[in-house]
Amino acid sequence: MSSEAGTLLLASHLTKSFSGLKAVSDVSLTVRQGEIVGIIGPNGAGKTTLFNLISGFLRPDGGTVTFDGQNIVGLKPHRICQLGLTRTFQIVKPFGHLTALENVSVGAFARCSDISTVERRAWDLLEFVGLERKALFAASSLTTPDRKRLELARALATQPKLILLDEVMAGLNPAEKEDVIALVRKVRDSGVAVLLIEHAMRVIMGLSDRLVVLHHGECIFSGSPQEACSDPGVIEAYLGRHGVA
Repeated sequence: MSSEAGTLLLASHLTKSFSGLKAVSDVSLTVRQGEIVGIIGPNGAGKTTLFNLISGFLRPDGGTVTFDGQNIVGLKPHRICQLGLTRTFQIVKPFGHLTALENVSVGAFARCSDISTVERRAWDLLEFVGLERKALFAASSLTTPDRKRLELARALATQPKLILLDEVMAGLNPAEKEDVIALVRKVRDSGVAVLLIEHAMRVIMGLSDRLVVLHHGECIFSGSPQEACSDPGVIEAYLGRHGVA
């Protein structure tokens, strides 16, 4: 896989094993500026492990990760974040005893040490995600949808060029998912590229510019959502078993 103009993330031939079992095997993908790229696959396909390799929480056994032209393999997650690559987590864990404003401020301190500047940015981001009216609420009092928004705001506070979203819509009802879909598009339109894991097929098919499909740790497809729907390997591994939901 060669580098292309506008490519933010270039992951090449990533491999990771646990106790001899390959969780990720020779996976390559790219994310370009202005893109939303979706990752799908059955449970256990290696999706979150791939996120952990890209964001520095795990070191690959083989392969490379280049972000914005720089090799980031071996860098600590906080250093990767400072370079402009951040992520959310499947299980949302805000600082429950802190307010929503304080939680977002924690993210903003990754870029700035001036308290007044940090607080202004935190307020702006809470407004961006629709939580400004709950800025002074304890994070522990927020509903699941609001905690998802808070997690996103906290990640955006680090001023990323690329954000990795790990099942940001898990546990939400259809109306709540529609709100988050609009918010993810808003993030992309603000200039932040998006790489996301999602199980709801209707959501990811309509949201993604490109799809990467994992199965047993291997990439079995990379292309447009429309092409994925007619790809025999994708149908057998995922769509044929689960359908579009």
